[in-house]
Amino acid sequence: MLAYEDVRHAYGERVVLDGCSFGVERGETVALLGSSGAGKTTLFRLAFGAFDPSAGRVLVGGTDLRGLHGAALRRERSRIAVIFQSHELVEELSVAANVIAGTFGRRTTFDSLRAVLQPNEVERRLVRDALERVGLADRAADRTFALSGGQRQRVAVARAIAQRAELVLADEPAASLDPALAREIVDLLLADARERGAALVCTLHQPELTSGFDRVVTIAAGRVVADKTNAA
Repeated sequence: MLAYEDVRHAYGERVVLDGCSFGVERGETVALLGSSGAGKTTLFRLAFGAFDPSAGRVLVGGTDLRGLHGAALRRERSRIAVIFQSHELVEELSVAANVIAGTFGRRTTFDSLRAVLQPNEVERRLVRDALERVGLADRAADRTFALSGGQRQRVAVARAIAQRAELVLADEPAASLDPALAREIVDLLLADARERGAALVCTLHQPELTSGFDRVVTIAAGRVVADKTNAA
């Protein structure tokens, strides 16, 4: 589902990835572990085509993302749900509107606007089911700015669930959360991936949160230093 082939990347003269190679199979859950500055976030952003690597290839479902633009890149991105560390929610919109935004990748601009303003019964059910999964069904009509940080992270997870993507990418989804809530967020992502048979790649810096994943890939100084089946 996702493959990095001898990926190298530099920002100016600063090398952040130095020959990373590993793959993620369909339905596989992988924790990408490493300290701050190890290169995890760059790998994360390369996986949805935010930019091209300096060298090597990144493939999603066998498609090389290098050089893709416009409709071709949107088509590949529609297969991917992305959860950013900063949530990337629209604070002034309702919780429900932020969740339905997970489906925008496969809609026209007009249909996206309609889904926010006049969702049909199928869309309302999709939102309701996703919010029930994350324990926020009673907050659908609330403005997102009224939620706590942990609740906003759960909205971001609900948005990814609503997208029903083949590949879910989560960048430090448990950052700045207390240990109990961090575990809850990671477990929500794992449960959704397993239920749908989706691949999940989750960047983490807390080793204790890697339990439950199929594999743990450890990054240090821009290189893969360990790739182990998780026995936990």
